[in-house]
Amino acid sequence: MPNPLEKAAILVEALPYIKKFYGKTVVIKYGGHAMINDELKQAVLTDAVLMKYVGMHPVIVHGGGPEITSMLKRLGIESNFVGGLRVTDRETMAIAEMVLVGKINKEIVALLNKYGGRAVGLSGKDASLFQAVKKPGRLRRPDGSTETVDIGFVGDITTVNPGIVDTLIREDYIPVVAPVAVGDDGESYNVNADYAAGALAQALKADKMINLTDVEGILRDRSDKDSLISTVTVDEVPGLIAEGVIEGGMIPKVECCIAALQGGVSTTHILDGRVPHSILLEIFTDRGIGTMVSKVKSQKSKVKCQ
Repeated sequence: MPNPLEKAAILVEALPYIKKFYGKTVVIKYGGHAMINDELKQAVLTDAVLMKYVGMHPVIVHGGGPEITSMLKRLGIESNFVGGLRVTDRETMAIAEMVLVGKINKEIVALLNKYGGRAVGLSGKDASLFQAVKKPGRLRRPDGSTETVDIGFVGDITTVNPGIVDTLIREDYIPVVAPVAVGDDGESYNVNADYAAGALAQALKADKMINLTDVEGILRDRSDKDSLISTVTVDEVPGLIAEGVIEGGMIPKVECCIAALQGGVSTTHILDGRVPHSILLEIFTDRGIGTMVSKVKSQKSKVKCQ
């Protein structure tokens, strides 16, 4: 445990970042192992509550893939993925909505309130927060080419109406958003939480977007944790996808970062949610962790720990 002087030094180190981000909106895409492990779950949600108490405006967009897969398995339904996106027929959509909106969203809200926050749960259907059209899947062939395939009720967000979220922020609540959208045809669509977070961060003109995942960040060699790429620019992404460095579930995470940047978000980060308090380490310390996806290559103000 840090001695009193070390604790004081930590607080002093955090001060310029508290000043910098006071009053700023930070969208947190919450997913992966940090949603399953109780210790990590507490760390992420207490981080969000602390951010609120020091004057920041955290907005949480959560996933729930493992729990959806678990429920589908219990019902004898096989899960299939194309390009990191779940193939979603009508029955799978109904189950996904039940798990995301009726179970996970309310659990997160209850825990945030337990830890001292004031949280309100939403889905993309509330106040037409997310409107979507059917999204085609991209199947990668062995020769590197791609094929467009039908992946069912998977949504591509076309419109974000952030008014309800802005209202909650003004009233000092922590909004918690489930990635379910509605189409003009009234159909429900399962939206990848990474894309939903990027679209919402863009609409809110957030200062920062943080994407929690189950790896250290973008690794040049997935078998080597020391191969972490600390900064990736938008222009570098297509080449890294072609090389297979960015693939599978990492593709939507990076694409949501790019969309957010192009929409005016200042910085985006892919962090290891398995590291307790990784959000606080990124925001409030000189070290920083994970991979930053940026518009241009620049000298980073933080020294990345690897």
